[in-house]
Amino acid sequence: MGAVNILNAMEVSGEVRNGCDFHVVRSSLTVDHSLPLPEMKPRLVELCKDLFKKWSNLDESHFSTEKVSGGITNLLLKVSVQEENGNMVHVTVRLYGPNTEYVINRERELQALSHLSAAGFGPKLLGVFENGMVQSFIHARTLEPSDMRNPKLAAEIAKQLNSFHQVNVPGSKEPQLWNDILKFYKNASKLTFDDSEKQKKYTQISFKEVEAEIFKLKELTGHLNAPVVFAHNDLLSGNLMLNDDEEKLYFIDFEYGSYSYRGFDIGNHFNEYAGYDCDYTLYPTKDEQYHFFRHYLSPGKPNEVLDKDLETLYVETSLYMLASHLYWALWALIQAKMSPIDFDYLGYFFKRYNEYKRQKDLCFSLATRVF
Repeated sequence: MGAVNILNAMEVSGEVRNGCDFHVVRSSLTVDHSLPLPEMKPRLVELCKDLFKKWSNLDESHFSTEKVSGGITNLLLKVSVQEENGNMVHVTVRLYGPNTEYVINRERELQALSHLSAAGFGPKLLGVFENGMVQSFIHARTLEPSDMRNPKLAAEIAKQLNSFHQVNVPGSKEPQLWNDILKFYKNASKLTFDDSEKQKKYTQISFKEVEAEIFKLKELTGHLNAPVVFAHNDLLSGNLMLNDDEEKLYFIDFEYGSYSYRGFDIGNHFNEYAGYDCDYTLYPTKDEQYHFFRHYLSPGKPNEVLDKDLETLYVETSLYMLASHLYWALWALIQAKMSPIDFDYLGYFFKRYNEYKRQKDLCFSLATRVF
């Protein structure tokens, strides 16, 4: 599988800095994702001292490190620094998962970050290095999938998503969803696995069938006239943080962000109610979806949203929810080959694709209401 043509983080940060009033420092260092934290610490200290010159004379005792979370693509670390004047400063170091450039366009991510940050979304980007970035630290906890169905939180997520979708990120406004799905399909459909069990599971997949489903759904969604917005595209619980004391919600990790369809962003978010275990009995009910839609469509006056607008968004979300299953199913196959992270990516493909097939007829029948 040919590597995606992608600028490295340092080239991109230069472009970001030149493109707007946004200062990002750069380092050519790398940090080994696989090291245990005690062995990683000296490298993290060296990185921080290289990026932030005001810390360059501090010895290692001024730095402490801890793991914040490890997703199935990234590792998040908190680095705390006691400065010479006694001030304690915290930053987040995000290490990209190995080989994630096959599925993530880092150029696109870094170009969007400055504009999203300026609009008040996520932590501030402070620096980039060869295999990651350093951002300001957010004092908040990561949500669990069960948090997202809390009506008060669901309303807040919907309001923030409305604001997020208003952000203007320069560059092409062409929706990238089908380009990305077809790119994933192309790479996912020609893999071979050294592990015979994995290879056996992989050969059970009918890629002709998958391709036919992609084009059928692409054609069907093309009739929807869904609004195109700058979408997060990965609004799972791990990318939502909440400061309980201030009741402040944060969106983080925009690495899959691109111009896409609003229904995809919402349908993808609803799929994440199921968590990594893919328990789709947790998918929001129609009433729960309408509660979300009201706060998304009219954050100030949610009870004044017209029934026809709720119905339109319901159909749109249901169809793009299917696209979310295809997107992450194909993504998982590439990860199964490329990622060293201990996660059953092949099993994840089947969970997502089987759910797509289970929901397909019902969602396709909804489309007849609007065509």
